[in-house]
Amino acid sequence: MTEQRIGVTGATGQLGGRVAARLAALGVPQTLLVRDVARAPRLPGAVAGLAPFHDRDACRQALTGLRTVLMVSASETPDRVEQHRTFVDAAADAGVRHLVYISFYGAAPDATFTLARDHWATEQHIRSRGLAATFLRDNLYADFLPMLAGADRVIRGPAGDGRVAAVAQDDIADAAVTVLHEPAAHAGRTYALTGPEALTLAEIAGIVGAEYHPETIEQAYASRESYGAPKWQLDAWVSTYTAIAAGELAGVTTDVATLTGRPATSVATLLSGRD
Repeated sequence: MTEQRIGVTGATGQLGGRVAARLAALGVPQTLLVRDVARAPRLPGAVAGLAPFHDRDACRQALTGLRTVLMVSASETPDRVEQHRTFVDAAADAGVRHLVYISFYGAAPDATFTLARDHWATEQHIRSRGLAATFLRDNLYADFLPMLAGADRVIRGPAGDGRVAAVAQDDIADAAVTVLHEPAAHAGRTYALTGPEALTLAEIAGIVGAEYHPETIEQAYASRESYGAPKWQLDAWVSTYTAIAAGELAGVTTDVATLTGRPATSVATLLSGRD
């Protein structure tokens, strides 16, 4: 195992935290690149560096001396792509050689899911800066599927009979650790990380103990307007479902197995031990 220190963003979150914990268990030294140093997890071999994505100077200072960095996308905001570009620019300025970027399945400028367009724009900027890169394009997180159901245990959305190959966060974390361990072997590669099967929302509802009620697009917007969310966020929420309806999240790959050496975790297996 290399002793080269690895940078990990998002270590206070679900996915970045999983990766950081795995690296620590393997004895890999790492710098946890966080917005609030006080909230960084205390892990063996880890130090915290202040690196809010919007602050190019702080990011450049925290990234200096790191060769390989895991970049977990920032929180969903209207300026997320600009934050990503600022962080990528800081990484290039600091001499980072390889970015492992957590992207989204089917990232494209015309993706139905609006936030997948943000990921495509970020990938393009990473390429434009000449950094070696590996893109882990994750499907929807299987871990979050139970949250699609409301208090009445109904999943509502305009997904029709479309399917989604949702992927477990633990599988993504294991895949990321493989790439971070030997980044040169994965330079220039894009992996589409999915679960082992594509399910309809009706099938998912059955697994999580809920029902699925299809909505029209108009009904979907109307039912979510009560949250007072801005238009861009409503578009993101609704397009999650319309992307499923369009078949853009249905593809199943073996990339999780390729990177981890084991099959991807099914939704039923992942959620079987939950209430």
